[in-house]
Amino acid sequence: MQGKQRVIDALNKLLAGELAAMDQYFVHSEMYDDWGLSKLYERISHEFDDEKGHAKAIISRILFLEGTPDLVTRDTIHVGKDVPEMLRNDLNTEYSVAQNLKDVIKLCEDEQDYQTREMLRQQLEDTEEDHAYWLEKQLGLIDKIGLKNYLQSQM
Repeated sequence: MQGKQRVIDALNKLLAGELAAMDQYFVHSEMYDDWGLSKLYERISHEFDDEKGHAKAIISRILFLEGTPDLVTRDTIHVGKDVPEMLRNDLNTEYSVAQNLKDVIKLCEDEQDYQTREMLRQQLEDTEEDHAYWLEKQLGLIDKIGLKNYLQSQM
């Protein structure tokens, strides 16, 4: 099915963000594993898998619309130096992804591409209600119980 070029271009922009998020989660999960923070490793490794699923869905949709997925372009990743910075960087990435999803959802409505909109709506739900919410809770826990207690709870 021939898709609208504006939608395909917007999907490729989203793909660049998902690939960057995937890379960032991957490196952060490996850092957590190296530091012995097994609970954080498991959760962030799961987030990596979720981002990979989002990227796969976007790629599949671009192909369905007869476009070419751009797997070269990626947004900048922000690797943290410590746990709070890593969590903040991941949260900021999720906020950016959420805003980009909202923008493309609006574009899909304008272009009357309701199937793409629905796929992106599900990704927005994952981003806001799972990924970002969990990261906000972790940063809140650090504020409430202190970094040392938080880190101990993640071993």
